[in-house]
Amino acid sequence: MSTLGEKVKKIRSKNAGPFWITIDIFCGNKKIYDDICINLDNLEIANLLMIDSQNLKRFEIENLNVVKFSFPRNVIQGNIYDRDMHGAQLGILLSEMTY
Repeated sequence: MSTLGEKVKKIRSKNAGPFWITIDIFCGNKKIYDDICINLDNLEIANLLMIDSQNLKRFEIENLNVVKFSFPRNVIQGNIYDRDMHGAQLGILLSEMTY
């Protein structure tokens, strides 16, 4: 069994403003995109990120072969307790999940 990061072209996470983070999964082609859309479960992603599944928004952008997840940050960007100022670390969790 391989990881999601091995299957797709790229996974990145970043800020979507000071209150939200977004994770983009660049699938690379239509076949992988379709497979990801069918088999990647929102609840599994929410559990992995330790967030309430109701706060997870999913966007499937077919013409770009991209699946995007957005969710509120635990703390506002720049807060003294913010451990990831740019929101760039969470994509690694998805990269390493078995798929």
